[in-house]
Amino acid sequence: MTNRDTRIGSAIAAATCSLLGATIPSRTSAEEAGRWDIETALLYYAEGDDRVQDASAVIAAKRDFEDERYLDLGLTVDTLTGASPSGAIASGVAQTFTSPSGNAVYTTPAGEIPLDDTFLDTRVALNVGWTQPLARLYTITAGVDFSTEYDYTHAGVNVGITRDFNLRNTTLSAAVAYSQDDIDPVGGAPIGLAPMLDVGDSSNKRGKDSKDVLDLLVGIVQVIDRSTLLRVNYSYSDSSGYLTDPYKILSVVDPVTGDTVARMPAPGADGPTGLYRYESRPDSRRKQSLFAEMRRDFSGSVLGLSYRFATDDWSIDSHTLEARLRWPLGEWSYIEPHVRYYTQSAAEFYRHSLVDGEPLPEFASADARLADLEGVTVGLKYGQTTASGNAWSARVELYQQSGSVPGGQIIGNQTGRELFPDLDAVIVQVSYRFGL
Repeated sequence: MTNRDTRIGSAIAAATCSLLGATIPSRTSAEEAGRWDIETALLYYAEGDDRVQDASAVIAAKRDFEDERYLDLGLTVDTLTGASPSGAIASGVAQTFTSPSGNAVYTTPAGEIPLDDTFLDTRVALNVGWTQPLARLYTITAGVDFSTEYDYTHAGVNVGITRDFNLRNTTLSAAVAYSQDDIDPVGGAPIGLAPMLDVGDSSNKRGKDSKDVLDLLVGIVQVIDRSTLLRVNYSYSDSSGYLTDPYKILSVVDPVTGDTVARMPAPGADGPTGLYRYESRPDSRRKQSLFAEMRRDFSGSVLGLSYRFATDDWSIDSHTLEARLRWPLGEWSYIEPHVRYYTQSAAEFYRHSLVDGEPLPEFASADARLADLEGVTVGLKYGQTTASGNAWSARVELYQQSGSVPGGQIIGNQTGRELFPDLDAVIVQVSYRFGL
């Protein structure tokens, strides 16, 4: 589970990250002469048990037009494959499901948490940003971004402004971003809490849908002393429209045994062997977060510590603690260990399953990403600057996520089965930066 204020962050990155030395590469002499600074990266993400895998290629280009005017361009290509938890519970017997397309079925063995192995997509994302002074102490940044994948299209704009005070030791920032996303799920968007039907029956589906997202951010960067910087951001996000995951379902279970209620496909048809319903989420979500980061230079070694608290009107509260230490190895290289801890509470409508015979709730989801969970990331990065001024780095990170189901939602035979789809993942990234 990741934080979603990155579009706003890009709008003020030139003001905050360059001061903090965090993510924007230092400009080479070539860039200072008005040429391009290029950064490329290859990333591989893989979850255990043949679950989601992601191979990504990124290229970012920055052009300095002098007088503190910059053009930023970015291109990202992601290819995702593998299997993802559907939301259905494990059962003592094999379970058959209708695929999201509605044209086939797949089966999960007894005792295993069901995974939808039809997951396959390629995403292409583009972004363009422009930064320039607005007055002597003001800087403005504006940008557009666009991404597309098989069932999802995103288009957004952002603008941000910074103001320096106190002999440029204090920088205030404000930014706004707006996006519209079109969702066209494979097989159509399911009607909320409608039952999964046999292959070829699409009466539980409707057409495509959309959502709008408005993000706001205000922040401050303060030079504490010659070696210490502090950054504090407050962000607000308002999403409205289709916020349901069209590929997530819930099992309908017997109120005594906790087993999935059996179902027989129509004569001559393929279809689910249990009773399952598609999830339903509210059509609005308001999120707030407070982020604080401190960076301190200890005679060449830079320690970064950060904390983020986030809350929303779905009753999800989260806490993120992160630490990085960049340790120089001589004049031209460094290592950077990294650790991150994340924890969140469950959404108010999170349900492990639905109980047969009880009235259907207005909203319900068994998506593990909305449950009580915690995740730990540990990693190590190595970087080196070449004699020509170019730079490369490589990082490896391990991620573990675990969660729990409220005791009051565990029924009968569910007690002896796997309840939550914990995951282990590995992340490998190689980056190279050069000037043109």
